[in-house]
Amino acid sequence: MINKYALIKAEEFPVVVVEFTGHKATDENFAQYLEELNGLYAKKERLAILFDASNAVFPGIKYQKMQGDWLKENEQMMKDYCAGTAYVITNTIIRGVLKTIFKFQKQPVPYYICSDYVEANNWVIQKLSDK
Repeated sequence: MINKYALIKAEEFPVVVVEFTGHKATDENFAQYLEELNGLYAKKERLAILFDASNAVFPGIKYQKMQGDWLKENEQMMKDYCAGTAYVITNTIIRGVLKTIFKFQKQPVPYYICSDYVEANNWVIQKLSDK
């Protein structure tokens, strides 16, 4: 059984919550996470994503690069359908990792980083209402 790297919750679509589980990234679970991100865009509908990194663990450079590559490969798809991404990050190390990923590949949509879930959720809802 694979320990999931992230749980993707789309019950409140078009607001999607990606909750990092705290399990260490592996080739298998990180690939699964990126595949599930792709699946969010399969609907070809406008959405906004809240990444809850409250329980996230430090991903190795290999996985940071994989995330950066995913951003680069899916840049147009994100621009077409994603209103914005908010990140709930309470850990300063994880915040630094995110900035490193964005150095590999710039974030193609508006984003917001904070330490409060409600604040992040309000931000993504606002982005969805922006035209």
